[in-house]
Amino acid sequence: MSDTSSPQPTPPDTAAGYEPTGRTVPTRSRERASYDREVVHSILDEAYLCHLGFVRDGAPVVLPTLFGRIGDRLYVHGSTGSRPLREAGRTDPGLPVCLTVTHVDGLVLARSAFHHSINYRSVVVHGVAHTVTDPEERRTALDAIVDHVVPGRSADSRPADEKELAATAVIRLDLREVSAKIRTGGPNDEPRDLTLPHWAGVVPLAHGYAAPLPSDDLDPAIGVPGYITEL
Repeated sequence: MSDTSSPQPTPPDTAAGYEPTGRTVPTRSRERASYDREVVHSILDEAYLCHLGFVRDGAPVVLPTLFGRIGDRLYVHGSTGSRPLREAGRTDPGLPVCLTVTHVDGLVLARSAFHHSINYRSVVVHGVAHTVTDPEERRTALDAIVDHVVPGRSADSRPADEKELAATAVIRLDLREVSAKIRTGGPNDEPRDLTLPHWAGVVPLAHGYAAPLPSDDLDPAIGVPGYITEL
């Protein structure tokens, strides 16, 4: 599919948040849903991995992959031989997809088995993915994907050459039909269970980094860059 759109992200109609739709309003625990743009962006930006769902040969498929965000657009890359990336370029007007990210922040242990849960932050994006063919947008998108993993890394690595770019496909998904869902707090035990002799509470999960491990063939004179130590 030819890409005739501008490389610059097109913002949704609402300034402060995304417009709820039938697919982004949850049927349960609606109070946990958020359509605030800053909330959505913060959850996306903290995630390293997304799951891209689509239908292939009449059956659902979900693939884990890296991604990057520029404004109100998400970019996903992969091999030009990848089935979903090929279909995004062949299908008119694009490939319908659902993209999700999730952070687990805590294990919620209730007195009853029924009320066990997790504290989490998640984002679900519905939309149509399109293949990016504009050379400038492709390079910008690939830099964004690299910097999404480690900010500043794209400027401190060799950019893809023409052969590598020819083997890499990039798809774009606009953030229009999107929502966040967040659970915080402790267990929601039934009043009749509050006197049971079982521990109840939250086991927090924290994300952290260990010391960087240099490659075996790295020149010892090359130190760890500041943008890595800042992690």
